[in-house]
Amino acid sequence: MTDLVSERARRVEILLMDCDGVLTEGFIFLLPDGAELKAFHSQDGHGLKLAKRAGIRTGVITGRRSTALEQRARETGIEFLCQAAGDKAQHLAELMAAHGLASEAIAFIGDDLPDVPVMERVGLAVAVANAVPEVKQAAHYITTRAGGRGAVREVVELILKAQGQWNPEFLFFA
Repeated sequence: MTDLVSERARRVEILLMDCDGVLTEGFIFLLPDGAELKAFHSQDGHGLKLAKRAGIRTGVITGRRSTALEQRARETGIEFLCQAAGDKAQHLAELMAAHGLASEAIAFIGDDLPDVPVMERVGLAVAVANAVPEVKQAAHYITTRAGGRGAVREVVELILKAQGQWNPEFLFFA
């Protein structure tokens, strides 16, 4: 982690992310009845719980609507859930205005082109390892782990360590 990334991570109060390709590997399984299946990584879920426990708020801004994501948000304590977001940057602006958030206090994790406008407006822009080149170009930090494979957990650890909040006791709670 560079000093610049560490400095940006120290200011983070809220961690936002895309869903497909970040919280998942990006696969969307559609069943004949219209139901959708998604696979979430347990380490990402634990990371989201660690963030919440440390006082970091979390949220998702995604272009799709998914009941699976709604369930995962409840399980992991994701506070802000914006689905079917055609213009993710507009939803970011609304979230910032509604909650009095400064751009420097926000981190965003993305993987694909619709995420770039959000990444250009936040204090810490993160691309997952398997993001498209344009997203990596917009990022302050690129994870070593792929989306849906623990990248969110990696970012939570980065933020908590930069803020001096990483504590092994976090690893053992129900």
